[in-house]
Amino acid sequence: MKLSIRLGIISLTLAMGSAAAQAQQKWGPVKVIDQSSGKDVVVDYTPLDKASKPWNLCVLFPHMKDSLWVAVAYGIVEEAKRQGVRMTLLQAGGYDSLPKQLSQYDDCVAAKADAIIVGAISEAGMIGKLKEGAQKGIVQVAVVNPVPNAPIEAKVSVDYVTMGGYAAKHLLDTQAGKPANVVAFPGPQGSGWAEAFLKGFKDSLASSNVKLLDTKFGDTGVAIQQRLVEDAVQAYSNIDWIWGTPPTVEAAIGVLAEAGLSKKVRIIAENENQAMLNGVRKGTVNSFVTLWPVLEARMAVDQAIRALEKKPTLKSSMVIPVTVTSKNLEALDLSLIFAPTTWRPVYSVN
Repeated sequence: MKLSIRLGIISLTLAMGSAAAQAQQKWGPVKVIDQSSGKDVVVDYTPLDKASKPWNLCVLFPHMKDSLWVAVAYGIVEEAKRQGVRMTLLQAGGYDSLPKQLSQYDDCVAAKADAIIVGAISEAGMIGKLKEGAQKGIVQVAVVNPVPNAPIEAKVSVDYVTMGGYAAKHLLDTQAGKPANVVAFPGPQGSGWAEAFLKGFKDSLASSNVKLLDTKFGDTGVAIQQRLVEDAVQAYSNIDWIWGTPPTVEAAIGVLAEAGLSKKVRIIAENENQAMLNGVRKGTVNSFVTLWPVLEARMAVDQAIRALEKKPTLKSSMVIPVTVTSKNLEALDLSLIFAPTTWRPVYSVN
């Protein structure tokens, strides 16, 4: 979808409401984009009231190393509870752990899961298993990470190219025509989503006077990102901005403070976790672009149940991203973005 279209409908997302105290069982309707027809159509999405039986769902995540995936887990767990279905969550440990995720997929099949919800480490790595599952008649739903060519019943994601573009546009708006230098840390190379984020970011900077000094790919562990940020700070004395994953930002805050660069170098996150929220509130993070992880997770569970019960699904749907700053933070329904700070991951619902 073109950025101009997204900008035109961004206000619709705000219509989700700012009532964070809204009862969990009444989280819909929300505005999403239905791509099932091949066109982008903004629709009101209303979840089912309750599943007709306690279906057995198996959920696969790349990892649980940051609060974004914790937020996705929260959405999965709470929606499974709300609809009265069983759920088992397995996490592979990182984006370098594809063999483990493939093995976990087999575990889901062996456990006779009625549906498998996949946050894929990579589409290329998972597509063989997804094809096997489709041949066996297993309901499969993708969440967060895109798998555009996989044979599955429903995909709930966001357009990462657009999200990268939003971040670049905010940077350019903040610069107000002044030149600047930025280093990008989009995530693990080969994941698909990191490259998509980067494309949107680079394309939106094209023909501007903001220069992309370097791009540093890497796994989303904070320790790995810290080394990458340290390398960049040492290599480039003229950095004005850092743009990257939430773990990049977490690492960068400390690295910049230690180097005495906190006031010189500003930070934009390509998406969110709890630390990004805290950073925007404190002023250490300029902005982040939200992919509504709790909402995506709730929708994924609802889509899986719909498919199992032969009810209408959205074959391909996307949430509508928003650039979050200190100016609009309190206008958003944060309960569809973050898990409560006191919540701890739960790996099964019975």
